Amino acid sequence: MSQSLIRIGVTGSGFMGRTHVEAARRAPGAEIVAVAGGRRAPGLADDYGIDCVETVEELIRRDDIDAIISSTPHHCHIDETLLAAECGKHVLVEKPMATSLEDCDRMIAATAERDLVLALGYHQRFRESNRTVQELVASGAIGTVRCVQMAALFDIEALRSDEGFGGDWGWWKDPRSRAHILNSGPHNIDLCRWWLGDDIVSVVAHCGTFREENPNENTTMAMWGFAGGAMASFWSSSVCPSPGFDGEDFRFRLMGDEGIIDAQPFGKIRVGRGGEWELAYEQPHVPLDDADAAFVSDGRMQAYADQVQSFVDRINGQETGCGTEADGRAAVAAIVGMLDSSESGTVVQL
Repeated sequence: MSQSLIRIGVTGSGFMGRTHVEAARRAPGAEIVAVAGGRRAPGLADDYGIDCVETVEELIRRDDIDAIISSTPHHCHIDETLLAAECGKHVLVEKPMATSLEDCDRMIAATAERDLVLALGYHQRFRESNRTVQELVASGAIGTVRCVQMAALFDIEALRSDEGFGGDWGWWKDPRSRAHILNSGPHNIDLCRWWLGDDIVSVVAHCGTFREENPNENTTMAMWGFAGGAMASFWSSSVCPSPGFDGEDFRFRLMGDEGIIDAQPFGKIRVGRGGEWELAYEQPHVPLDDADAAFVSDGRMQAYADQVQSFVDRINGQETGCGTEADGRAAVAAIVGMLDSSESGTVVQL
């Protein structure tokens, strides 16, 4: 099958906007054409020798762009996707897909009506550490998975104080963004669904806001139930005081009938069986604490480049592992369920 070069425009020019511009530059089937949105857009365009478009709408309407990557704040995803669909453009949207299920459904309907690809930015699927976990679970290395324990803990002040990582991150305090869990939860939800090959069917959660003035939730403790009977616990917080807990910024512990997996996607993947630990994979260093190195390091950028290529391949008619619109909606459904559960004090069935 012949492959068409896909011309890409990126909306958003912060940390993730620059990430996706670099990823599109690296993907062999993509051509990065332009960027729009945010005060950093002119500098980003200059750095890559691409066009800086005055408005996001103007970028999406350009005839020399086949697809957009939406890396703007959460509440912007719906309008950008609907306009892209109207203009016949494919969309890779950063997680979360949207801030409500209603918006997810509108995005799905608009792109499906025009036979366009709507993909989700679940780049963690393309990190070798997470692929290793998926292969271990699929092979039955620890038997049927019964329990998953997760943590996603960090201190947002470290990012807010570092200009290289996107300025003040003020949009996290924008009520339109709704909750930190919408930013923190999608990767955990997607990885669990992907690893277990199962859907979350119930959630119960307690959500709170601590250590800062913020109209949005910044800390959640939750339990999830899966259709096949597995259960998971999730502790997420963006205000865990420094120095934090070692290895708990993004960690998974899986318990199966025949063994366990301790998964640190940016570190070691260990398998425990027969009373012994064995190292299954160790992720090369990912410079999450260095804004300059983050955009040039293969350890970080390869997953994003592979994701863009997977998006391009899907546009060209191939079946790929790129997150789908259904995967995006599933994460939003679980997160909305957690917020509703906390408010109502009940278990929410999805």
